[in-house]
Amino acid sequence: MTSVLTVPTPDAATRRRPGSVRFLWLLVVLAALALLMAASVAIGSRGVGWSDIVAALGGSQETVAEAAVTKRIPRTFLAVLVGAALGLAGAVMQGVTRNPLADPGVLGINMGASLAVVAGLAWFGLFGATSIIFTAIAGAALAAVFVYAVGSLGRGGPTPLKLALAGAATAAALTSFITAIALPRGDIAASVQSWQVGGVGGATGSTITPVLPFLVVGLVISLLSARSLNSLALGDELAAGLGERVALARGLAALGSVLLCGAATAVAGPIWFVGLVVPHFCRLLVGVDHRWLLPFSVLVGACLVTASDVVGRIIARPGELDVGIITALIGAPFFIAVVRRQKVREL
Repeated sequence: MTSVLTVPTPDAATRRRPGSVRFLWLLVVLAALALLMAASVAIGSRGVGWSDIVAALGGSQETVAEAAVTKRIPRTFLAVLVGAALGLAGAVMQGVTRNPLADPGVLGINMGASLAVVAGLAWFGLFGATSIIFTAIAGAALAAVFVYAVGSLGRGGPTPLKLALAGAATAAALTSFITAIALPRGDIAASVQSWQVGGVGGATGSTITPVLPFLVVGLVISLLSARSLNSLALGDELAAGLGERVALARGLAALGSVLLCGAATAVAGPIWFVGLVVPHFCRLLVGVDHRWLLPFSVLVGACLVTASDVVGRIIARPGELDVGIITALIGAPFFIAVVRRQKVREL
């Protein structure tokens, strides 16, 4: 038995989730994101007050608290951007592959981007932000193609279990390659090790600006793929019968997802399980219509990474735990639950 995401037509999905319910959830998620962003600015090793926040937003850095707020603002924006990118990328991947286990980390795509970046740093002297982002996107694309090709071998095609196993094996192998490349290089080993955990600490405007065009392009391509993903969810033959150019639709959606994954990994390191948890949660809120699912995945992904960053600062004061550690603690049990619920162990 092959377990896939069974997605009804948009009209059926709309009947299940009235527009008023979706609009209410939209307001709730937007309010939650605003509160989390405020908490991200206010919470850290040093507490700050609203007067400090207002003064820092006005450009003042006269006190230590105002300077702390000034440093937390770009960190907060980076958490929002990375979370939005990974949440959307996961939703698109699950739609493209019709695989409930699809996630940039689970499928090894993040590690492909990571290996490309580390190899570029160690062997080709790539230290410019734009070159690193292009390299990460190329690595993510190669890893995605490789995992999908391996998972498609044999009878049954790219089943959820085969893709998950191919992705896990690929991620493990690529992690070993990263270690082998970085360890002999004392000049980059420490920074690579820290970056591999995945986090948004140390963000500045100069680190965020170069990645914005890639994230915007990936966002636009992915959101424009919503109708095509609804058609693909009905099966390739039926989608083709409805006039959908299946290969083109799947390729464009995958391109948007790879752009988002590669760019997010380049700027924040590989952060696992955001793209797995977020789409499943959003389906509970708004149903399976990708015209709603994809925008909600953007917002909920931003909430998850921002919340993880805040929690990491709270539980390890005066130090902090990186976002990648918190999302792994959340996502690993969720991954096991999805596997059991979907019965992919029986494939």
